[in-house]
Order: sequence, then structure tokens, then C-alpha cells
Amino acid sequence: MKHTWDIFCSVVDNYGDIGVCWRLARQLAGGLDQSVRLWVDDLASFQRICGAVDPARETQMVGAVEVRRWSAVFPAAEPRAIVIEGFGVRLPANYLAAMAARTPPPVWINLEHLSAEPWVDGCHGLPSPHPTLPLTKYFFFPGFTRTTGGLLIERELAPARAAFQADTQARARFWHGLGVAPDAAALRVSLFCYDNAALAGLVAAWSSGASPVLCVVPEGVAVDRLSTLLDTKIAPGTHAVRGSLTVAAIPFLDAAAYDRLLWACDVNFVRGEDSFVRAQLAARPLVWQAYVQSADAHMTKQSAFLERYIEGLDGRTAAALRGIHVAWNRQSSAIAECWRSFISARAAADRHALAWAARLERGGNLAIRLAEFCQDRLK
Repeated sequence: MKHTWDIFCSVVDNYGDIGVCWRLARQLAGGLDQSVRLWVDDLASFQRICGAVDPARETQMVGAVEVRRWSAVFPAAEPRAIVIEGFGVRLPANYLAAMAARTPPPVWINLEHLSAEPWVDGCHGLPSPHPTLPLTKYFFFPGFTRTTGGLLIERELAPARAAFQADTQARARFWHGLGVAPDAAALRVSLFCYDNAALAGLVAAWSSGASPVLCVVPEGVAVDRLSTLLDTKIAPGTHAVRGSLTVAAIPFLDAAAYDRLLWACDVNFVRGEDSFVRAQLAARPLVWQAYVQSADAHMTKQSAFLERYIEGLDGRTAAALRGIHVAWNRQSSAIAECWRSFISARAAADRHALAWAARLERGGNLAIRLAEFCQDRLK
């Protein structure tokens, strides 16, 4: 059944928040034929992952999604039947009052951050009555089990990925479009990370290794850090070489092109939430840097994921995957040795990455589960 939706996104971490909200909006509108209005407070960041966005416009259609600027002075707007807070954003006071005045009140969802921690299963879908208004908010958790909300996975993603990875000419055209000419013998690594002290050890391992490594890095903090480590100014369109390592800096990619980069590389270093999920769906080995939180909460989150991810693997491969993830997130100098162990287990890691992506694809689509959850509460 078709319903109207409002999705609110505050761009806190540049691209992860809007990446998730945009994927959700697009899947609801394009895949499920829902009427979706997406409110975004930073259209310039949005434009970087979706070039069709015009940051100067207050209202625009981007594909099947109506995009609205979420300004400090929020306009009078009739709430939709379903209201989604992206990651617990605070809704405008006048909009919240309009929600309370609506009959029937909207189904109000707080779309939470992804976590593999066991407690998520018990909290998914729980109601939270507003303390003063006649409204109830429900917590909706993405996750890796059937008792959570699943992940945002387009139905066409797996066949498109498989076709691209099997098409030598398509991959060659992609690299050419980025101005990169990979050595056929080189291990291709994408790097998207927060500032990380362990990068120095990783560069040392890559540059001194027996086999060539091509590190492809979109502009951002990693490019700046690599420029310092290599004592060479690196900018999009330029290369730097040290020993066995070649660093190729590329422009920041939109969401579709970034997916292809993940598909085209042999190993992907990713960060946060959106690129983390997309790297898993790329069916390639990944190394994830969780967003740093106080009291090492991010390490708990990372450990919970690793427990699920390495389940069933042989001891050597499991230890290699755990070791590089922990060293990277601890920003440890042990990363060099962990990288060597990781690469020695690469054949098994490759097979596991493909099987893991297939498992996620069978696990259910978040957009569909969310629509069904809301439909049950609109009856």
C-alpha cells in the first residue's frame, strides 16, 4: 500500500548520515512506490554523493524523491503519515506540534545506527511514548539478524556487482575514468578512513612488501595523511610511489561510483556506517574503522561485528581478520604484521567475503521491513 513519508537527516559526519538516509529514501520511492519527502540540513554534502542535487534550491525532485532544505527556521509543513528520524535527530518544534495535532498521528520511527551487538535484537521495534504529547516513537535498528531491521540492499545490487566484476572491459573503463592505470600484478586497495595513527605502519608494510600494492584513495583526510607520510603533496589526479606502493588519489566519488570502486578493488578499508555496509555487499575482504567513541564503545561495537563475521572460519583466517581489524581500530603499530597475516589468509578471506555478501542478501531488506512495520501500525 502506498503511504507518504517524511525522512529527516542531519549531516553530522559528512557522508554516512546522508548516505543511509538517501539510500532509504530512494528505495522507498523507487523500489516500493512510496511518496517520500527527504529533509536535509546540508545539501552541499548531499551533492557530493548525489550530483543531481542542487544545493541552492529549497525544494527539488531528485529521481522519485522530493528533497527539501531543512533550515533553522522550519517552514509550516503538514506531517506525512510516516515520519523517520535519521539517527535520532531532533525534530523541529513546530513540526512536532503538527504531528501531535494530526489525526491519526504519524507512525514515528527513530532509525538507529547499525550494530551487531546482541542487545539490539531485544530493543528493535520497541515503543517510546512522548512524555507530554500524544505520540509514540518506535526504535528501528538495522542489523544482521532476522529479529532486526536488516540492511539497505537494492534488489538489483548483486547482479550488477557480479556483472561488473566479471567484465574486464567494464573495469578497465572504470579505472580509465578515474585516471588510474593499475598494474595487473598489483593488489588493489581502496582507503577511506578517519585520521588513523596506524596508517604509518600500513604504508611501511605496503612499501616494503614483495608484491606491488595500489592504494586508491578519494580526497579527504586520508589523502592529507598520506601526503605527510610520503612527504609528497598528493591531490586528486596525482600518484606517489614508495617502494612497492603506489598511491593514486582520486576525486570524491558519488554513491554509485563508490560502489564500483569497492567492487573493483581486492581489499577495502572503510569507515563509519554507510561505506561499511557497502563494502560488505561488495563481496570483497574489508577492514572497518568504527567511528571513535568515548570509553572505547566503538571497540565493543567492532568486536560484536567481528564475532558474527568470523564465525565458522578456520582459526588462522579468523585470527588474521580479527588481528587487522583490532590493530586498525586501536591505531596500533602492530598493523604491519597484522597486514602480512591478513594477506597470507587472503584466499580464504576472498571466499568468505563472497559468502558473507550472499548471506546478507538473503537476510532481508531494511526498506521492505520498515515499510511492513509501519503498515502494521497504520491499520
